[in-house]
Amino acid sequence: MADKMQFDLVSPERKLASLEVDSVMIPGAEGDMVAMPNHAPVLTTLRPGYISATNGTEVTEYLVTGGFAEVSATGATVLAEQAIPKSEVTKEVLQEFLDKAKVELEAAAEHHQSELARRVAEHDELLIRHGA
Repeated sequence: MADKMQFDLVSPERKLASLEVDSVMIPGAEGDMVAMPNHAPVLTTLRPGYISATNGTEVTEYLVTGGFAEVSATGATVLAEQAIPKSEVTKEVLQEFLDKAKVELEAAAEHHQSELARRVAEHDELLIRHGA
């Protein structure tokens, strides 16, 4: 049984971690999960939260805004939308992440509405063609 596993954390801006660790706590979309050596393979989306990588008594933490995590028996790889070391987290950074999430929510709602309007128009066109 392996004592350590490889942990890699990358974001579009930079590679934040490439460490041998005992375990990694991941904020999965369905809840927190702890990956350890010999973990069953799993792929999960991430929710905003902290990733904690533990090596002995040393714990290294990173804030992620979302993304994906792939866990295997030998490692965990996290591809984050945005990620920063916990030491760089400030109230201003958290507010910036919140503001960005609000903008994305508003944009998604508008996109969804325009998509629905397009589909209604397409159905209307089919109905007109069928009646003609």
